[in-house]
Amino acid sequence: MKLALRQTQRVVMTPLLQQAIQLLQLSTLELEQVVRKELEENPLLEEVPVEVTDAQGAPVPADVAPAPAPSEPVSKETSSVDGERVDELPFDLSAAIFDEPDERTPVSMEDREDLPFENLAGNDALSLTDHLIEQLRYTASDPVALRVAEAIIGNLDEDGYLRADLVEVAQGTGTSLGIVEAALRLVQGFDPRGVAARNVQECLLLQVTADPEPDPVTVEILERYFEDLGRRRYVEIARAMKLPLDRIMESVEEIQGLEPKPGRRFGGGDSRYIVPDVTIQKVGTDYVVLLNEEGIPRLRVNSLYRSLLRRSGDEAKQYVEQKIRSAVWLIKSVEQRQRTLRRVAQSLVNFQREFLDKGLAFLRPLALRDVGDDISMHESTISRVTTNKYVQTPQGLFELKFFFHSGIASKAGPMVSSVSVKKMIRDMVDAENPGTPLSDQEVAQALHAQGLTIARRTVAKYREELGVLPSHQRRLQAKKR
Repeated sequence: MKLALRQTQRVVMTPLLQQAIQLLQLSTLELEQVVRKELEENPLLEEVPVEVTDAQGAPVPADVAPAPAPSEPVSKETSSVDGERVDELPFDLSAAIFDEPDERTPVSMEDREDLPFENLAGNDALSLTDHLIEQLRYTASDPVALRVAEAIIGNLDEDGYLRADLVEVAQGTGTSLGIVEAALRLVQGFDPRGVAARNVQECLLLQVTADPEPDPVTVEILERYFEDLGRRRYVEIARAMKLPLDRIMESVEEIQGLEPKPGRRFGGGDSRYIVPDVTIQKVGTDYVVLLNEEGIPRLRVNSLYRSLLRRSGDEAKQYVEQKIRSAVWLIKSVEQRQRTLRRVAQSLVNFQREFLDKGLAFLRPLALRDVGDDISMHESTISRVTTNKYVQTPQGLFELKFFFHSGIASKAGPMVSSVSVKKMIRDMVDAENPGTPLSDQEVAQALHAQGLTIARRTVAKYREELGVLPSHQRRLQAKKR
């Protein structure tokens, strides 16, 4: 046992530092909510009015930040408006503010096109309920059958399954169970096939039996061996049905091509629009990065509390000092977030210039470390600042994370982006003969011929990420058509 002194260094995450890190991850809309909440809770924070006047008394839009005089150490957003000196505060306010605050971007000053009425939510989205009700109007004429069928359609979930018991539907509509069963068979005959099923087995059977001449082997597998099918016991099914395994696998491939959720291709929810946090515009031959600061309040420290700070007692003075530090730190953190976001976006412009000029095929592979080294920041900071943020480019709207992905080696020299390779695979599948679709190995060989070093399993992984079925399932779909 002994006593000893030891000096160590460690990183301490103070609450203020945690707040600054969290602000990096917020989108523009989330940042606006946080700032407005802080405005309500901190009495020393106030929002800069919409209009301020310049030295000659002319109104100046608040979106255009007035350039500070060289002799002023603090910007107007954080300085007082009563003409008192900053050094009268109990701590150095100017030391807590960035020496060179970024000017506010002129995004809000630009002329914006109004949103077309045809893009408003709900105009073109057809829900599953509306789709079925429309078919019901042209099918049933009996008022009782209409009422019961509408009750059944109203009890379907978003995947198209009937979640209500038939006895409950009969009691709710005041009809017999036989009438409800007849109405259910009517709805189950509507498009999409498999709708109004009560489980997956019934859903698949409805789709198979919709064919005028269904495969009897497929029907028997679904009716009698559905549990074995789910457990992939194909050999046991073939032995029980006394059929070759190849014949069973043909039916299995047909079943795998069915839709287990017939209602998911329909809309019904409100359309949600993404507000870009950054806009990249081409001006002449160069690209300009504009931050979307529309809606984010401009903050400054309330000057009325200075006199209170000097005349109040120790307890009130401590409270005001704490709130001033919190207000200054929030202003500092918001400015730091905006500056970092601008630098990251500018670095992306430098790396992805060919993509901005020519399109998706020229997207180059990029890692977080590449951008971090370019702007002298840690890659964890780059990861935080690109989370949940979107950028509007001449090539479309993309998430910032979209630009960071791996590459595929090329015989020509530079690596090719995995996104570009996926586009090549998609183009090959779209141009293939439906009767003889390309296998993963054939796609890999075609990419090899274009100078790309890619394995068959990598092609299979990219194909699955694109939502493209395997070649045997694509061939089966072509035969069903």
